[in-house]
Amino acid sequence: MSTHSDDTAAPSKRQKHESPMNHYLSYIMSILLTMLAFAVVIYGGLDRSFILIFIVSLALVQALIQLLFWMHAKERGHFMPLLFLGAGFFTALTAVFAAVYWMWW
Repeated sequence: MSTHSDDTAAPSKRQKHESPMNHYLSYIMSILLTMLAFAVVIYGGLDRSFILIFIVSLALVQALIQLLFWMHAKERGHFMPLLFLGAGFFTALTAVFAAVYWMWW
């Protein structure tokens, strides 16, 4: 007669969940970054190259916020998705640089 024992199973560790305040804060930060980008464009009194660099910088910060808070990339066990995201980013960046180089050559 065979008995099923849970002695071999690893004890379950309670995972610490984030509080909703982190999600609220990251949502508010994303909204503020978007409003800041719109405000810079609407103002229009700045140099076009500054506006472009500023908006791209805000976009990168917002992407990082969303990656860390909404996609939970800061938690343990997300190495492979981050690796593939990094590889995709590197491939896209290489393709853009190659296209620009090819057009200007």
